[in-house]
Amino acid sequence: MICLLISLCANDAAQELKKISLGYPSLAFTQSHIWVAKEEGLFKKYGLDVDPIFLRGGQVATQALAAGEPPIVNVGRVIQANLSGYNLVLVAAIETRYYFLVFVRPDISRLEQLKGKKLGISGFGSNTHYAALILLKHLNLEPNKDVALLPGGPDAERLGAMVAGKIDATLFNLSSAPVARKMGFTDLLQIADLGVEVQGNGLATSRAYIKTNREIVKAALKRIHRGYPFYPREQTSIPESLRQIHVHQRSRGARSLLRELREDDS
Repeated sequence: MICLLISLCANDAAQELKKISLGYPSLAFTQSHIWVAKEEGLFKKYGLDVDPIFLRGGQVATQALAAGEPPIVNVGRVIQANLSGYNLVLVAAIETRYYFLVFVRPDISRLEQLKGKKLGISGFGSNTHYAALILLKHLNLEPNKDVALLPGGPDAERLGAMVAGKIDATLFNLSSAPVARKMGFTDLLQIADLGVEVQGNGLATSRAYIKTNREIVKAALKRIHRGYPFYPREQTSIPESLRQIHVHQRSRGARSLLRELREDDS
């Protein structure tokens, strides 16, 4: 009888979990707290059964969020999106700087040499796009006049473009940096060192969703608060949370990137 009651209670608790999808725009350490929270059971502690969804870059993530699927995204361009006509809201932020590294091909030794070159970004309206604009302003170069900005998708695809010589430079997150260095590319600057404050990655949703699903958003926010202490500030190894992205994504580029990261970490 006792076992039956325990089983029924467990079933009731499981039924109380609210299943939602939560999007993230890149395979990066800046997104790994989502996987930490899932693995550590923090989502379930606050009544959520979360399915992390990979979205190809900030622009795609913002468009998906505006469409309502997924209803919550860890993204960093809410202000810019609202200026474009969206009705989104940033619930919590975890970054005030862009931590992208500027990687260049071996024939470039100074940032000033980017003039007349091709700089890869993940997409227009993405964090890499805005980081590129900060970089070019610092160098007194005009985008698409002095330097061509070419959208090339996630890090893995832009790394392939670098190898093929289709772009001369790009911005990689800290997760991709070891792979880029291993392949012979050099990083000349971290955007954060320019001292420009930005509205970086954070928990975002739509005003319509938060109006009708306030408790779900509050639960996700509590997860952010509890999960952030696990956030890897020292990028010296690949956390198991980030490795799990490999399991959940079918993108060939993602598989290739995670394989390289694993080899570099061994």
